[in-house]
Amino acid sequence: EQFAAEKSFDLRIRPGRRLNTRELETEKNYWKKFYKRFTDYLYGDCGYFDNYVGQNIKNIRTFFNYLNKDLAMGVGEFHKLFYVRKEEIAIFPLMPEELNFLINDKPFEASLTKRMKEVKDFFVFGCTVALRFSDLNALKKSNIRIINGQHYLAVRSIKTSTDTLVKLPQYAVDIINKYSKVKRRLLPLFNKVNLNKYIKLLLEQAGFTQPVHLTRGKRGQTTELKNQNDSKQLYRFCDVATTHTMRRTAITTMLSLGVPEQVVRKISGHAPGSKEFYRYVAFAQTYQDEETQKMFDRLEKKVLTERN
Repeated sequence: EQFAAEKSFDLRIRPGRRLNTRELETEKNYWKKFYKRFTDYLYGDCGYFDNYVGQNIKNIRTFFNYLNKDLAMGVGEFHKLFYVRKEEIAIFPLMPEELNFLINDKPFEASLTKRMKEVKDFFVFGCTVALRFSDLNALKKSNIRIINGQHYLAVRSIKTSTDTLVKLPQYAVDIINKYSKVKRRLLPLFNKVNLNKYIKLLLEQAGFTQPVHLTRGKRGQTTELKNQNDSKQLYRFCDVATTHTMRRTAITTMLSLGVPEQVVRKISGHAPGSKEFYRYVAFAQTYQDEETQKMFDRLEKKVLTERN
């Protein structure tokens, strides 16, 4: 506010106002200073990272485009000088072996409290059907279709309004049958904030505590993040798990175990050519490469012992 008060805004928003060369240079310098001071505030005073700062700058650019194009106010093109930074955040889904543990390990399940068993059921179901938390939490018994004895989950995404039909494995059917007495709802009800805490606790109790390399960018420079509770320790896998881990795990599990990309994309509701979707493809490829290498190692042992 102090910076904006240093200069009248009238010159920039006056419709039809043409600027001479000197005025153009003055305006350009003003907005360069604004960009620097604003980003300095976001990075320095607030401690934000590239993605959040970039989103704010993108919103400002969009607002000025609106003034120019929709309101025809002729405020200039200086906002195009604002650089929008963006970085790809690493994804941390469960590996197929870890998901299998949560599904099938009965001693671990028996060690959980009643509420944590509900968390595990909700989490495992979410790791199977690739739905967003909002869609999972809104599931009703009417979302289940039974065809020839096989259970299907039919749902329309709240966020993207796309329809999906997912065939459910037996363990997922067992989960929904467990809550058959719950009125109308398919799964236990959770608040997102509380479920994020529960998921971290669940994976910690499961032993998924391996350290993860968590980084964020500031002005294009990569910074390694340390655990907020202990600045000398790296984050653990369970510390970075959230409700979105369910969807990420479902997608990468399908891809890792050989489900074709177009089928996975249809289930997950991603658009063709989605950059976000191909981040999952790249992650799953690492797992596929490991499995392929096992095959190559076995192949090397297949030596021809007799020749005619």
